[in-house]
Amino acid sequence: MNSTMKRRVAALLAVPALLFTAACGSDDSSNGDSAAGVAEVKGKTGEKPEISVPKDGKPSKKTVTRTVSEGSGAAVRASDFVRLDWTVKKWGGDQDLGGTWAAPQTGTKTPKQQSVEQVGKQSQQLPAKVLDAVKGEKAGSRILVQGTAGDLIGQNLNPSSGITAKDVLIWVVDPVGAAAVDAKAEAEGAQAPVEAGLPTVKAPSQKAAVITVPKGVKAPKDLKQQVLIKGKGKKVEAGQGLVAQYTGVKWEDGKKFDSSWDHGGATAFQIGTGAVVKGWDEGLVGKRVGDRVLLVIPPSLGYGSSPDSELAKNTLVFVVDILGTV
Repeated sequence: MNSTMKRRVAALLAVPALLFTAACGSDDSSNGDSAAGVAEVKGKTGEKPEISVPKDGKPSKKTVTRTVSEGSGAAVRASDFVRLDWTVKKWGGDQDLGGTWAAPQTGTKTPKQQSVEQVGKQSQQLPAKVLDAVKGEKAGSRILVQGTAGDLIGQNLNPSSGITAKDVLIWVVDPVGAAAVDAKAEAEGAQAPVEAGLPTVKAPSQKAAVITVPKGVKAPKDLKQQVLIKGKGKKVEAGQGLVAQYTGVKWEDGKKFDSSWDHGGATAFQIGTGAVVKGWDEGLVGKRVGDRVLLVIPPSLGYGSSPDSELAKNTLVFVVDILGTV
């Protein structure tokens, strides 16, 4: 994983995957669809699946992709943003090797965490072949992908995971929802002047926003937020996948440390579940699709609790264009 990708992950999702050393690439393989040597999946879509394998049975030698059950939602298109539940197990193993079916902490109203991905793009959570299996499936479906770690993960297999290239892995994926959003989309409309004491923002079309921190002004200790462009879309709810453009700079030196425009355009993440920094969760839930939002996030709501992060001591300034929800 290069330094740019590390910074991007640190700024947004930062959810390490047990099996991967980096985002997974893709290659072609044949698919089999024989019942022999294929795991059985029980349970309703949306609930954690029960995965079992034939006793003393040998797994299929081919990678298998199968629709366990078909949903009633819209079909996922080639570049859609999708929100997913998923789990993965080793053939013959009992433990989950990763997934989203862990319940929220008792006593909280926080929705459970799910993966939000763009089909056809690199993922920190799912191998390209597993994510690609979602394409063409309807939201609400359940999909099985079974194959060797070598075939599905390839050179990105993490050697410290205890999984070898010959081990057979079983993924079960539930696409919860999907949305088509242009990766080059941006908030549209007249931008309001920023409030006194906040950084100024110039946002040239199709480029990272230019954010200028006011000289001689101390960084605020509390979260500051302002809607610069008011959208007309639906309000963002906790638990949704949020598709956005963003640019971030450090208050202390004004230097940009990340922007979605530097990585091909719009990105997606789950909001309101702790999957991103608290300042994003607090500042973006309740905003509307189409909004451009200025956020000034103190370390306590950024990476102050992550001392190993290069941004742990920084006040972060973001400009976020909310393009859609999943």
